[in-house]
Amino acid sequence: MMSTPTISYKNHRFPPHIIAHAVWLYFRFPLSLRLVEEMLLERGIVVSYETIRRWGRKFGAAYAKRLRRKTPS
Repeated sequence: MMSTPTISYKNHRFPPHIIAHAVWLYFRFPLSLRLVEEMLLERGIVVSYETIRRWGRKFGAAYAKRLRRKTPS
């Protein structure tokens, strides 16, 4: 069985659950990066849309792969 590499959040300013939530919002719903930025701001999380874009490029594929694996057959 292949082991899955863990996602590294080293050297990121925000905790992993914030990053995961932002990426999940962007990919799960038809939202723009700026709308995700506004939604996080309403919760008191100040992050730019450009940072969310970088997170999506870095973590998006790994999150999608993990979600596809967890779906029941």
